[in-house]
Formats: sequence, C-alpha cells, structure tokens
Amino acid sequence: MIKVPKNEGLNIVPFIDIMLVLLAIVLSISTFIAHGQIKVELPKSEFATSTNDNKEKFLITIDEKNLFYLDDKPISLESLKQELNKLDKKTLVELKADKNAKFESFIQIIDLLKGIEHENFQIITEKQTR
Repeated sequence: MIKVPKNEGLNIVPFIDIMLVLLAIVLSISTFIAHGQIKVELPKSEFATSTNDNKEKFLITIDEKNLFYLDDKPISLESLKQELNKLDKKTLVELKADKNAKFESFIQIIDLLKGIEHENFQIITEKQTR
C-alpha cells in the first residue's frame, strides 16, 4: 500500500516563473511597438542646432539600408518625387539620414528638391558632445 501525504499542495512557483518571463516579453515588445520609429544613427555635428518648430513639416528619412521613409512610412523614390511635387514651397522639409547610409541616397533627395526648386529644407544631425 502506497501512502500519499494529505496536506501536500500544488507547487505554483514554476507557473509564476513562466508568467514573469511572458510578462517581460510582452512588455519589451509593446514598448517597441509604441515607439515604432525607424532606427537612424544620425551623424554628429559640433554646431548642430535644434529643429525648428514649424507646423508644416515633411520628414524624409534614409536608414542604413538606403531605404526611404516619408513621415516614418516606407516610400519609393518615384512616389517620394510625386509627394514632393505636391508640396507648398513654404513647407519645411527635414532630411534625416543614417550616418552609414550611402551619400548617393542623400544626393538623390537633394536632387529631387533642386528639381522642384524647393529650398526650404534642413538636415537633421546630432549634437556632438565634447
């Protein structure tokens, strides 16, 4: 005859461990989704200035893989050209390029702006710390 102890309860410690791991995963994923920004490592500049708080902004981003984004949404160069043609000349165009992106990608954007004679743009850089 096998004797079973009467007051032995269910061990919930492994269950709690699993739940904590799942909670950590959910929290780390949710913060990534909440930010949802394109990872761009900006070039550093000693004389970088703060961005202008103009209400009308048009943000063009180039990531390290030389992909173009318009207001954080992927876009082709041809579609970007069409969007730039619709712009008012007073609208500020912000250019944000990863420091590892090809210079050619940056020049393509500058050429598009020159082609439509849009001169109201700024290049976003990071302030260099000494």
